[in-house]
Amino acid sequence: MGERTPLYDLHLALGAKMIDFSGWEMPLHYGSQVEEHHQVRRECGVFDVSHLCVVDVTGAQAQAFLRRLLANDVARLDAPGSALYSVVLNEQGGIVDDLLVYLTVDGYRLVSNAATRQRLASWLRQQAASFAVQLRERSDLAILAVQGPDARARLSAQVTIARAALIKELKPFQGLEENGWFIARTGYTGEDGLEVMLPASDAADFFNDLVGAGIAPIGLGARDTLRLEAGLGLYGQDMDESVSPLVSNLAWSVAWTPGRDFIGRAALEAERDLGVARKLVGLVLEERGVLRAHQAVRVEGIGEGEITSGSFAPTVGKSIALARLPMAAGERAEVEIRGKWHPVRVVNPPFVRHGRILI
Repeated sequence: MGERTPLYDLHLALGAKMIDFSGWEMPLHYGSQVEEHHQVRRECGVFDVSHLCVVDVTGAQAQAFLRRLLANDVARLDAPGSALYSVVLNEQGGIVDDLLVYLTVDGYRLVSNAATRQRLASWLRQQAASFAVQLRERSDLAILAVQGPDARARLSAQVTIARAALIKELKPFQGLEENGWFIARTGYTGEDGLEVMLPASDAADFFNDLVGAGIAPIGLGARDTLRLEAGLGLYGQDMDESVSPLVSNLAWSVAWTPGRDFIGRAALEAERDLGVARKLVGLVLEERGVLRAHQAVRVEGIGEGEITSGSFAPTVGKSIALARLPMAAGERAEVEIRGKWHPVRVVNPPFVRHGRILI
């Protein structure tokens, strides 16, 4: 039996198909993955993402610790509530994890992946040993993500007046606390939306209230196709310790602040100076078929690559993928599907943003 979020029994009561996801029993869908995908693109839905790991970092050297730990620079966070995305690197420049970090009144809050929970916790403790910091994993919290163009309005109608006022004021990539609830305006779908970190003891009742108000529950299946259309990488598929952010379409998240010696910087500088050999791009299959992870890709006269994530994209109406290809790859390539080569178009992700098809 895997780990369970506080909403496990409610998922069963709602008819969810449950699967193992990184050691957690999570809902894949509640009847139709495709309909749940469209629900988020067109209106909004609520996800249980309580399997994510939340760690609060406090202490006199919290900023110095995170400036050493992260490839992005938390010194950029200029006011409580501001947030940024970053990768955590090893000394070879490989990605240990990717996460969100929020500046809080007391320090910083990290929100990272379920799959890396134990490995990242060990890495954090190891690196924190040289700093005056305290790490607190917040297993007392649950996380609900309400995503879609109607998310803020629909969620505001289900919370207190004070929390509704906070939601109205939130800017993208900002998160603020109100009476024990931490509400952030980020997301993993390419749509506007909110994440609510709240006491685990309150989660089931609040989730039930949202569903009762007509906000549809959404499973991991739609979460994956939504994030793929948004061109957002998944740890363990599109990035891991064997690749750097420079070949994972994440160079933008590396802050080359002069004099800041973050873990992995020397390796990244060497890769950058030598010339980055590969890139993560989008693929669109213009004919019938489905693109899947690990399918081979070839670019005539250039070289070969591999799909890292692929699926049928309900909004686009075609099969799409993320793939790591030689840097010199142009606008056309071929993918091997069941022993036959099929032409694909090479594009820059995202494929969809705020409901609009971009490719």
